[in-house]
Amino acid sequence: MEPLQRVFAMMGEPDARYADPDAWNRLEEELGLALPEDYKTLVDGYAPIQVNGHLHLEHPAAPGLGLSSFMAQTVEAFTSITWDEDVLCPGFESTGPLFGGEKGMVPLCSTDRGEYVFLAPKVDGEPGRLLTCDGDEQDFYEYRMSFGEWLSRYLTGDDMVGPHSAAFYPGPLLMERWPAGQQSVEWYGPERGM
Repeated sequence: MEPLQRVFAMMGEPDARYADPDAWNRLEEELGLALPEDYKTLVDGYAPIQVNGHLHLEHPAAPGLGLSSFMAQTVEAFTSITWDEDVLCPGFESTGPLFGGEKGMVPLCSTDRGEYVFLAPKVDGEPGRLLTCDGDEQDFYEYRMSFGEWLSRYLTGDDMVGPHSAAFYPGPLLMERWPAGQQSVEWYGPERGM
């Protein structure tokens, strides 16, 4: 089964409530780069959403702060950090971590455990390079795969934000959404065969 299909099977039928190609075009123009298609498909299908009480996905067309604000605030926060000289950041060995734009990392999502997933610039023309970090640590970990593959493996309990970072919760996934001015809405995805 393809990574996107595995995620759909765990999260349930997407509602695509904010799907808007123009919002993606504006965001990509602002960023100066194209975001991965599978990432946009998953965000369009479900976001804004919190999965299993931890993983947050934002959408560029949703009311409120949205994806553009999340990205800008995260880039600003990470740019202000004083990095150790020996920080582990694959692809940025000579410069140390860079954030934003074509040559820096672009934040895709985060968790309430302080973890972040970044789209990293391509190295040697290879697609699908993600860097993750725990906001309390200095090191970044590289995953050469699509966002859909990363998310599928994250949701099934693999170590996807560095060693010993698994966050597996048995049973169906819990999804939460906070509609503007309304109470939060919770629902469960389909049963998972694990």
